[in-house]
Amino acid sequence: MFKVIQRCVGPASLSLLTFRVYAAPKKDSTHKNYMKVDELSLYSVPEGQSKYVEEPRTQLEENISQLRHHCEPYTSWCQEIYSQTKPKVDRFVQWGLDNYEYLQNAPPGFFPRLGVIGFAGFIGLLFARGSKIKKLVYPPFFMGLGASIYYPQQAIAFAQVSGEKLYDWGLRGYIIVEDLWKEHIQKF
Repeated sequence: MFKVIQRCVGPASLSLLTFRVYAAPKKDSTHKNYMKVDELSLYSVPEGQSKYVEEPRTQLEENISQLRHHCEPYTSWCQEIYSQTKPKVDRFVQWGLDNYEYLQNAPPGFFPRLGVIGFAGFIGLLFARGSKIKKLVYPPFFMGLGASIYYPQQAIAFAQVSGEKLYDWGLRGYIIVEDLWKEHIQKF
């Protein structure tokens, strides 16, 4: 094995060496045999004018052209949907990466708080046995209660905004019911 490596490395290492070569013309040679660049066959320009001739289309090319023509509305629709969906997907991926980064460098005490809030939601599911409305109301209520213990400032801000929205929705609902009631009374 050593002989094979030695034979392969020897010529390869010689190819990396650099040499300077100095060439001098012979004293008895004449310099009359120089050629011009135009005389070389490599650089010669063909005589005459070339002309582009388009070949007739084959049946396969015609069929592919018709298929492309028929599929064009669908491909443009797909491109439009893709251009509308791609920014949303990119934002979602960035949101996921940001959350992953946050969870990798979470502040101290974050995971125990998260566990308590999740456990409160599970307790809400246990209390909500039997009723579908209870299953929709109890877990978020218990989770909100658990979150408000750890994050009171955010809970107050959320309650203020939610209270205003609930009041607004209730007022709208009252107006709609009142209008329906008036229409129902006028019919009789």
